[in-house]
Amino acid sequence: MAYVDGFVIAVPTGNRERFIEHARKADALFIKHGATRIWECWGDDVPDGKVTDFRRAVQATEDETVVFSWIEWPDKETRDSVFARMEDLMRDDAWNPELNPVPFDGKRMIYGGFTPVVRMGE
Repeated sequence: MAYVDGFVIAVPTGNRERFIEHARKADALFIKHGATRIWECWGDDVPDGKVTDFRRAVQATEDETVVFSWIEWPDKETRDSVFARMEDLMRDDAWNPELNPVPFDGKRMIYGGFTPVVRMGE
């Protein structure tokens, strides 16, 4: 059964192209190691809520854009295997923070793993 990792981050709006370049490099490695599909989505209609919202959840400032991303895996076991090897995988230039620095504040990232319970369409 498929498994999904979801992420919400605040990226400085001026870092849009740097983010896309970073994501392409890192995401290619997730695909190489078993991910079946990855979406990196740049927010363009992220409204302020009355109680909570994406912007508040990641403490986004006025000069940041909310990015919503997910990685689809064939199953949880594949995902767990990749994450268990992250320290070794970080040696790859695409994941090496010194060679491919993250263009956002990773401490404000929200992430988690999810088991799909309803799936429709492609």
